[in-house]
Amino acid sequence: MYRHSRLRGAVVLGALATLSLWVAGPARAELLSAATTLPAQPAPSSAAPALSHSAACTVTTDQVRFDFPLPRTARLLVSGLPIKIVALGSSSTYGAGASTPAACYPSRLAEELVRRFPGHKFTILNRGVNGEDVGNMLARLDTAVIREKPDLVLWQVGTNSVLDGKAVQPHASLLRAGLARLKAIGADVVLIDPQYAPKVIAKRNADAMVSLIAATAKAEHVSLFHRFDLMRHWHETEHLPFRAFVSPDGVHMNDWSYACLAKALGLAITEAAERPTATAIGPSIER
Repeated sequence: MYRHSRLRGAVVLGALATLSLWVAGPARAELLSAATTLPAQPAPSSAAPALSHSAACTVTTDQVRFDFPLPRTARLLVSGLPIKIVALGSSSTYGAGASTPAACYPSRLAEELVRRFPGHKFTILNRGVNGEDVGNMLARLDTAVIREKPDLVLWQVGTNSVLDGKAVQPHASLLRAGLARLKAIGADVVLIDPQYAPKVIAKRNADAMVSLIAATAKAEHVSLFHRFDLMRHWHETEHLPFRAFVSPDGVHMNDWSYACLAKALGLAITEAAERPTATAIGPSIER
């Protein structure tokens, strides 16, 4: 989330005959596939070293189940049509703290969805920008998200405002304004709250921001991925030290936690999209 976070690294392009995944950063697009490989390279200074712990990423449906279904995503899955996902957010969407761009959560989520839905085409656009808050994201919502005509938007928000000590309450109206614009294009939306990390939880307004995002999601009938609670579970229940899932900067996630986050999101998206509701067999969608 820090404004001076930078990622370095190269992605070697892989290809599958039947499936391609697009993961685009704020300045470029890179073609990834389930067969993507990465060259050996030094990690950025902000990235965590290779983990020595052997903790497994264990996630249950009860931990991550969304409050609301994903009707558009469900219809596309039933119809066998491609699904476009836009990941909107700041540096923990962009991938600060990861050892390579391919280790950010949108890239890992692409791999997870391919595994869960073999043969189905997913396009994931990474629209994370280091240091942004909700106001910055609203300013580029049309160009970065809406014009891409996404089927599902994953909106990670709140951490930079917490770190900067900004008042929490004004975020409610800004979130509602953004959600209204995303609903107007018919996209499914999932909010993602801040990370449970030492420099985040040290701020007095961290819990208030998490609560406000949850209340806004409920009022607006959109789903929320409880990242804060999931990471707190790793620390308080599974007794993982912060160094196991937080980068040395005390803010950003690392390769292990980005991968586990993607696994949890993949499970939540799958469960929500496969619920036996009428929305899953609704009218066809014009592409």
